[in-house]
Amino acid sequence: MRNLSLWPIGNCQVSALIDEKAGFVWGCAPRVDGDPLFCSLLDGKDEEEGSRGEWRLSIEDHVSVDQHYLHNTPVLVTRLTDANGGIAEVLDFCPRFGRSGRMYRPVAFVRIVRPIAGAPRIKVSLNPAANWGAEPAERTSGSNHIRFLLKPQPLRLTTDAPVGHVTEERYFRLEKPLHFFLGPDEPFSGNVDHTIASMLQQTIDHWREWVRGLAIPLEWQHVVIRAAISLKLCQHEETGAIVAALTTSIPEAPDSGRNWDYRYCWIRDAYYTVQALNGLGALDVLENYLSYLRNLVDECKGGFIQPLYAVSGEPKLEEWMAEGLAGYRGMGPVRVGNAAYTQLQHDAYGQIILSNAQAFFDERLYRKATADDFAALEKVGERAWAMHDQPDAGLWEFRTRTSVHTYSSVMCWAGCDRLANAAEALGLGERATLWRERAAAIRGRIEKEAWHEGEQRFAATWGGDELDASLLQLIDMRFLQRDDPRFINTFKAVEKGLRRGEHMLRYADEDDFGLPETAFNFCTFWLIEALHIVGRGEEARDLYESMLTRLTPAGLLSEDTDLHSGELWGNYPQTYSLVGLINCAVLLSRPWSSIR
Repeated sequence: MRNLSLWPIGNCQVSALIDEKAGFVWGCAPRVDGDPLFCSLLDGKDEEEGSRGEWRLSIEDHVSVDQHYLHNTPVLVTRLTDANGGIAEVLDFCPRFGRSGRMYRPVAFVRIVRPIAGAPRIKVSLNPAANWGAEPAERTSGSNHIRFLLKPQPLRLTTDAPVGHVTEERYFRLEKPLHFFLGPDEPFSGNVDHTIASMLQQTIDHWREWVRGLAIPLEWQHVVIRAAISLKLCQHEETGAIVAALTTSIPEAPDSGRNWDYRYCWIRDAYYTVQALNGLGALDVLENYLSYLRNLVDECKGGFIQPLYAVSGEPKLEEWMAEGLAGYRGMGPVRVGNAAYTQLQHDAYGQIILSNAQAFFDERLYRKATADDFAALEKVGERAWAMHDQPDAGLWEFRTRTSVHTYSSVMCWAGCDRLANAAEALGLGERATLWRERAAAIRGRIEKEAWHEGEQRFAATWGGDELDASLLQLIDMRFLQRDDPRFINTFKAVEKGLRRGEHMLRYADEDDFGLPETAFNFCTFWLIEALHIVGRGEEARDLYESMLTRLTPAGLLSEDTDLHSGELWGNYPQTYSLVGLINCAVLLSRPWSSIR
């Protein structure tokens, strides 16, 4: 039965997920929100050799497998062992390294297969799909290559393995290293063996050098490094967009219908991602994302910002069902696109501004923000000011109801507050005064309208009594101080209403699909942060350690966790969850000075 024990590889242009038996089961081209050439993860079937939408390396008489990443890289090593002790080793990666003054990150997937012990017999099954799994990709072949006529970009497999063995999916003895380069439809330049070996080493060197620049905590270093690398893989470097996850339509709970396409850039998710990576010093992700945001701000009409965009910046993401795929474990539908792009989610205005705020202060940046950038950002601030008291779908994207959500209002307040800070940094006194006054006015409204007098706490909506885990973010957004009795009371109410043992719900009320059935992993990390804030540090550490037991073998998390079985559900790997892994490690770790 398929599961989420999947290993991502990628190069910030394309990515793929590899299962426990060396099968590429998910991957899109020519970018993460494109048509999946590997889509067997969503075909509704168990793992089958030769499945459509898959690239699998099998060993005859298979008995065991061992998988790990090369140290501080997304280069995956899979060792397949047969019944006679024969071992074949597979290295999977997407090339990424500096070349000719720019980053080489082609639409390409590379596999190297090596005999390690005995006389293993292997089979290579490469069956890309087209039109969202509806049909196999057309192919032609030559003496050393196979062409796949995919749209919009054909791909070519170049290999030093016998092409006939690949096209006929025949088992054969692995007697020497073999190399497979699935990339642009053009003649492969250079010796396949030597060139791919060089690509591998340069890719390893690149990632290890990137990790060396991270300011990681003393404790849980492997967890933080793996989460940081995976967050980096979620950025489409060509534009700077950061996607919420690499997949679509993994249900939030079994047969729930809560199947969503997360291969797009949510302003909210990207804000949290750059916030976490900034804490580790990964400025390259921030700088690329700021470029993406500047283009969005330039294009927005009157400052209006959608909740999400395509990685290209395209605003229209029509939602439709891919009939050629039955869904994860047959639990359809498989959705392409996301209708949330039509929603009003007013927190996005604050998140645009908060993501940009650092650029007005940080001297390390290649391009500090200017007065012109501030003027453009003020358009977004005007929308935050205008929308802070207006109903929206909220951060959980309710599809059938709207309210004035406290989280959205506080984000609008934060946007105005940070604009005042930026104006002061630029010496724009009058603008600073204006935005400071507006922030104060919004604060006053929130403190009155979102306050639940009877229970002496904040509510999730103005004038309501709902509880929402996002109320735990009032400290992070600097709306309240740690020792504010209003936060303490709000936290107590949220914990009592939404905590389920070692798990946290987003909310406990019915939504468009009924009552929530799984815990939202990011909210559990918010709970851990809040426990630390209120002085329950040991409990916070214990809960964090418990969350680490739920990591996949790749060291990652999806969006949701079953409250009873602990099984992971929802899209994978989920940036929210990886952010939580990083933020809580940084918060809870002993300082480096403790070992000196």
